[in-house]
Amino acid sequence: MEKETIAIHAGYNKKQGNGEMSVPISQTTAYAFRDSEHAANLFALKELGPIYTRLTNPTTDVLEQRFAQLEGGAAAICTSSGQAAIFYAIANVAEAGDNIIISDKLYGGAVTLLTHTIKRFGISAKVFKSDDASNLEELIDDKTKAIFFESLSNPQIAITDVEKVVEIAKRHGVLTICDNTVASAALFNPISWGVDVVVHSTSKYTNGQGTAIGGIVVERDGLAEFFKANSNRYSHFTTPDESYHGLVYTDVPLPNFCLRIRLALLRDIGATQAPFNSWLLIQTLETLGLRVDKHSDNALEVAKFLESHPKVKAVNYPGLKSNKYYDKAQKYFKGGKASGLISFDVESFEEAKRIIDSVKLFSVVVNIGDSKSLITHPASTTHSQMSPEELVKAGVNPVTVRLSIGLENPVDLIEDLNQALN
Repeated sequence: MEKETIAIHAGYNKKQGNGEMSVPISQTTAYAFRDSEHAANLFALKELGPIYTRLTNPTTDVLEQRFAQLEGGAAAICTSSGQAAIFYAIANVAEAGDNIIISDKLYGGAVTLLTHTIKRFGISAKVFKSDDASNLEELIDDKTKAIFFESLSNPQIAITDVEKVVEIAKRHGVLTICDNTVASAALFNPISWGVDVVVHSTSKYTNGQGTAIGGIVVERDGLAEFFKANSNRYSHFTTPDESYHGLVYTDVPLPNFCLRIRLALLRDIGATQAPFNSWLLIQTLETLGLRVDKHSDNALEVAKFLESHPKVKAVNYPGLKSNKYYDKAQKYFKGGKASGLISFDVESFEEAKRIIDSVKLFSVVVNIGDSKSLITHPASTTHSQMSPEELVKAGVNPVTVRLSIGLENPVDLIEDLNQALN
């Protein structure tokens, strides 16, 4: 099926249950077993089925199946937020004494998680240059468990050299994890370029209305063979898990990466997506392609206006032919579209603050991907916990303003920005 059809139909059989045309909300904590043997079989993985909503839920299961197909993956698992999805993806492969390699251009919350919080778990992070991956290979060692990057970064709107990153990673047998939140599954499928694992904050473009928090992890097909081939690096997939009766994940005929997150991390840490949020995301996922096309078209019009304005010193948007990432956008993203995020630089911090305080149609909000247009100052909000050195490396400046372009008429958005700039 094509993406538009997958987003509406995948993962749900309306002929089951009561024939509901809309996916029902399974608003429950637990599930009744047929008898004691049925309960024991479920816990022993002799049968598959719902046990407890911290682990599985029928509504969430539809979203997971639907999203996995949209990304071209073998399986997906929902989490309570995008940050939880990133943490689970890393914690699923790395432990104390290991290291990961991360892009130099990441969302501020990801930076603090991956350079500060996980350090307390004994996992260190090295930083590679995402534009060309020129220093990536030299950073890999025997303890490297993952390479993490964003396909389209926030707020620099930079595009990672995905093909080169994947080529280097495969040569060394290291797992790749791509955060595809900003580009969205509508524009880009990292798995089709060889990426192993994809994560999203589904709170953003997937939801599109600012009404639900969520995250998701998607794995490609064939990871069991990858873990077996690189058993020294990923032995916890190929050796018995003492916490699950000696289960060896690569011996189970189910997608290994999501299975281990579900059986170990969701079981023990429990950052589970609420069924109601899953239901909301199922509704909005149906229009993802239509919305992201419109976000992208609107953003290009706004970016062209900003590029021509004398008070704007620089515009970061890969849809512009003048942008350094334009060729990569044409290479990787559907139709060369570049989603709805823009950042631009002005003369000073005071000027940036004045513009943000002067808009009328835009809302001062730190979310992205909403149907309504949003504006913020990354250096003092989303990236404010980063050190000055980290901000410089990430390309986040005090003079930078970030826009999340919504679905309004671009004429109105341009008019609002023009009056704020002037």
